[in-house]
Amino acid sequence: MNMIVAADTNWGIGKDGQLLAHLSGDLKYFKEKTLGKVVVMGRKTLESLPGGKPLSGRTNIVLTSDPDFDREGCIPVHSMEELREKCSEYPHDQVMIIGGATLYNALMEECESLFITRIYKEFSADAYIKNPDMLPQYKVVWKSEMREEHGIQYRFFEYKRER
Repeated sequence: MNMIVAADTNWGIGKDGQLLAHLSGDLKYFKEKTLGKVVVMGRKTLESLPGGKPLSGRTNIVLTSDPDFDREGCIPVHSMEELREKCSEYPHDQVMIIGGATLYNALMEECESLFITRIYKEFSADAYIKNPDMLPQYKVVWKSEMREEHGIQYRFFEYKRER
């Protein structure tokens, strides 16, 4: 299992159910990293996607407490236990947690790799993730060159869990 997320300088990831910034380079990176894989999200994250529809070209697993949840293109699961069970049916390197904050924070320490876009700006956020730099089992194994869009600087990081 892995995760992919964009976070600001305070590890904020969203506000009012939306991304903090729309950076085309980050969205392209997200697509590159998740296409053809299994994406795992909460129901609110699904609803925040364009048209509230699952991501095409990916297997979409959605954690929801609604026992009647039924959305075309989605595999619903109703507990963390059921989620872990469903994810174990796929190769671990093919599973990507894509949000929201509750899922990221609950599963971060079970992930092999963390693909994090660091946005070098502070936003007004209401959703945050744990700082992986404070988790001793993770080390940065790669980082991109600095990029800039709309006056916002950002860079991609890959963290790997050490054995």
